[in-house]
Amino acid sequence: MTATQPAVEVDGEKLMQFVFRAVDEAGATLNAALVVMGDKLGYYRIMASGDPISPAELAERSDTATPYVREWLNAQAAGGYVTYDPGTGRYTLPPEQAVALTVEDSPAFLPGLFQITLGTVHDAEHVLAAARSGSGVGWHEHHTDVHVGCERFFRPSYNANLIEAWLPALDGVLAKLRTGATVADVGCGHGASTILMAQAFPNSSFVGSDYHPESIETARARAAAAGVGDRIRFEVAAADRFSGTGYDLVTMFDCLHDMGDPVGAAKHVRDAVAADGTWMIVEPMAGDHVEDNLNPVGRAYYGFSALLCTPSSLSQDVGLALGTQAGPARLRDVATAGGFTRFARVAQTPFNQVLEVRP
Repeated sequence: MTATQPAVEVDGEKLMQFVFRAVDEAGATLNAALVVMGDKLGYYRIMASGDPISPAELAERSDTATPYVREWLNAQAAGGYVTYDPGTGRYTLPPEQAVALTVEDSPAFLPGLFQITLGTVHDAEHVLAAARSGSGVGWHEHHTDVHVGCERFFRPSYNANLIEAWLPALDGVLAKLRTGATVADVGCGHGASTILMAQAFPNSSFVGSDYHPESIETARARAAAAGVGDRIRFEVAAADRFSGTGYDLVTMFDCLHDMGDPVGAAKHVRDAVAADGTWMIVEPMAGDHVEDNLNPVGRAYYGFSALLCTPSSLSQDVGLALGTQAGPARLRDVATAGGFTRFARVAQTPFNQVLEVRP
């Protein structure tokens, strides 16, 4: 069977506008790999001073081959990531781009986003097969750029907001943490959020859990390097099986929507949290309706949902597949089904929403 011309009349100008938009997006797709290349090979860091540089000079300083550097720089110039001076043949990284591409503790830091994007696209063939069969693709089955890029993308936002804004937005939690609280950080990944809280609240104790053994191994090493290994215990455990009870605070950062059985996880949190305890859920920013999310952030998150988060959920028991853009109403339904009675969105950023859930 071959495709046929649509019966409706086609506006030729609109058609070509769409074609050129698609060409631009193909260039943007390739640029994800180019940003990761520039990050991993050190091109951006070398250019961060703002001094104009030639391809040969950048190649020499990065110990890479000039032809690759030349084409990389030209692609970056075409995309507006660097500027090009035709009079001198030199390229410059503007200061704003330098912050976004080299300052890892800046909330605007972007290479992690491109790294998780590239890793997600790398595994698209597995997702195609899963879509045909109705099965899933587990988080542990993805390219390492997914795991590393995820932390590098979210960590700057946690650094900027967790201690200064998100935890203070929770009723009575900050005082408990300062005095000495017990905290379970569920789905902790590489432990960025757990370590950050342990550094800020030395009187409290923390248990970080994740079903992915390799992530827990990394988290333990990073906690030791940060000097907080004595205040954190990491364990390999699914969200509905983490150990301990009577927690003053249970946290989940950008992971509830990835779970196959988020209701089962909510029920386990209800059993594990103290009677006056708090469950803090940090999820991707989303509204309750599709039309609420038809914007650049929603578009990126829907892309991750289709290629990464929904396949992850479908690879597990139940496979509820909340999706990355679940929205507060669906998240409230999960919490209510888990036995919680109080639910409120208490903080937000362009990329995240913070939910306070109480028994």
